[in-house]
Amino acid sequence: MIKTATNWNSELLNQLNSVGCSVDQIDIASTTLWQIESIYWQKFADLAIQRQLRWVAGWAEQNQEQFFVNACFEKEGLHIIVRTIVMAAKPELPSQAVFYPAANRSERHTQDMFGIQFFDHPDKRKWTRHKAWPENDFPLRKDFPVQGNPDAITLPDMDYEFVKSHGAGVYEIPVGPVHAGIIEPGHFRFQAVGELILNLEERLGYVHKGIEKIAEGRSPESLARLAGRVSGDTTVGHAWAACRAMEQAAGITVPPRADLIRGILAERERVANHMGDMGAICNDVAFIFAQIQFTRLREIWLRTNAQVFGHRLLMDRIIPGGVMCDLTEANSTLIKKDIIQLRKELAEVITAIDLNSTLEDRLYTAGYLSPELADAYGTLGYVGRASGQRYDARKDTGYAPYDQVTFKVAVESQGDIASRFWVRHKEINAALKLIEKFIELLTPGELVTPWNVPMQGSESLGVVEGWRGEIVSYVRFGADNKISRFYPRDPSILNWPALEKLVLDNIVPDFPVCNKSLNGSYSGNDL
Repeated sequence: MIKTATNWNSELLNQLNSVGCSVDQIDIASTTLWQIESIYWQKFADLAIQRQLRWVAGWAEQNQEQFFVNACFEKEGLHIIVRTIVMAAKPELPSQAVFYPAANRSERHTQDMFGIQFFDHPDKRKWTRHKAWPENDFPLRKDFPVQGNPDAITLPDMDYEFVKSHGAGVYEIPVGPVHAGIIEPGHFRFQAVGELILNLEERLGYVHKGIEKIAEGRSPESLARLAGRVSGDTTVGHAWAACRAMEQAAGITVPPRADLIRGILAERERVANHMGDMGAICNDVAFIFAQIQFTRLREIWLRTNAQVFGHRLLMDRIIPGGVMCDLTEANSTLIKKDIIQLRKELAEVITAIDLNSTLEDRLYTAGYLSPELADAYGTLGYVGRASGQRYDARKDTGYAPYDQVTFKVAVESQGDIASRFWVRHKEINAALKLIEKFIELLTPGELVTPWNVPMQGSESLGVVEGWRGEIVSYVRFGADNKISRFYPRDPSILNWPALEKLVLDNIVPDFPVCNKSLNGSYSGNDL
């Protein structure tokens, strides 16, 4: 479904034409695509930010001796892909990160993986490259073998130029990439005076999996399985976004019953992860009782997932054209009983949290992210909504089955750790109501629509509100029903940079809880 163009759409087109930029308008499945000349690439970003468009995602793809460079923008629930073409002989382009900080790491990723240079970029350092391939090799070019050309031992990444600390009493703290717990690897470099954090830089990419490369040549079914493994805690969200993109490119409509079951799966994933995060936030400020209770409630929830849907984390339940699991009357009744019990027990835990003054002291005002910074970095989900950002793809883009129900988007304005905690709590309550509504709307019907092989070159954008926020998947089909290009954008890619800002002027011992309140996915970031 392509949302109706609004006034800003036509006004932006007029502005582009007035500066000499001609726009080829191409309607692809579900999304409007504007193709412009490369010399206007940066100018488009300038005009877009004046019109308050949100920068969503950026990716590239090779087409013989050319590169298609894409950027996605959104306003009022309408997504637009802007594309330009650069030649492989001299692949360069002006940077949009000059106007959109959110584009910074995405452009650096494109530079590392394709060799496309973004001049005027505010940060020339490599991002994805971690000594795993030679300087002049670019893994997402078509001539790069999927297995690469690895050395026997990958050299350590020793020469990344972190900001240096200066001044009397200023010292540096390196943390990671290997951590004391079982979390995935990421490096954090602090500058501090005493306990006060002056600066933080992140270095990610240690779990780079080659998702984009190994997606090439896959069947739709195989791509859905791969998408579900972009970030294991968001298997429903990523699989759904990829399937939506493929289904739109193939021109098929998912059965209504399958849409409702997809919604139930997504909301169950949201509830489980929010409970886990709320417990972890409490644990990081030594309120162990709450952490134990959230873990217990989450475990009960996951066991019901296994009993009803066949997998604790709901992996591979969403497939192209529909779902591979049904919901019986008995299981619907079980889910509704579980919701009643969860509400009762969750209310008791929340009461204990609300009365804990020590917890309040650690969470309120700590890790503050202003609405202005949240907007500038394009933060999503509970991170953005705790700082006043109201965007929610379920409501703003209105995809099925959310277009059949009404619900309230949880928004806070204080922008601190407490706000990110309470937004999660509100989202759990909203998710429980949505699950009940979707169950009530279930009617007998098919679970899968027969597949329709897309034409070669068919492309589309799939957008889903995952539990961390908006997930965007771009898919292009090649010949014989095979995937030519797949780019999944996890919300963590936009949320991680906000952590560098929200920890400033906090004390070093508060970093763990600041980090947990954001809880970016390393795996979702490190494609």
